Amino acid sequence: MIETPTGAQPLLRRCLIAGSLLMAIGVMLGAFGAHVLQSQLEPRRLASFQTGVQYHVMHALGLLIVGLVARATGETARLHWSARLMLAGIAFFSGSIYLMTAGAPRWLGMVAPIGGVSFMAAWALLAWHAIARQAAGSGAR
Repeated sequence: MIETPTGAQPLLRRCLIAGSLLMAIGVMLGAFGAHVLQSQLEPRRLASFQTGVQYHVMHALGLLIVGLVARATGETARLHWSARLMLAGIAFFSGSIYLMTAGAPRWLGMVAPIGGVSFMAAWALLAWHAIARQAAGSGAR
């Protein structure tokens, strides 16, 4: 295993830290929803909260994937943007759902689509990175 210098902040390290912490937060929020909110929210609002948690956890895993891909194939601007957009998606999509569940105004729901587009763009950039690496690898033969 290759050790990275302690002062270095490669994408791998940042994605593993952010992804792991966001996974822990996602698990905590999921448990909170299942054990506390279930008795306090109407089913529709609870389902919305659970959707926020589901997308939060999926994209925290996505951050881990981006970090591992960066380690395996090398860092690119596409991977950096993919990670940033996954973070933004969690903040805008899941964050707006969490806030509305806590009583924030309904207009905040207009922020959620920004998060959804961020998620889609993040995955598209990851695919573009893979396609570009494949093309570069096959052209080098």
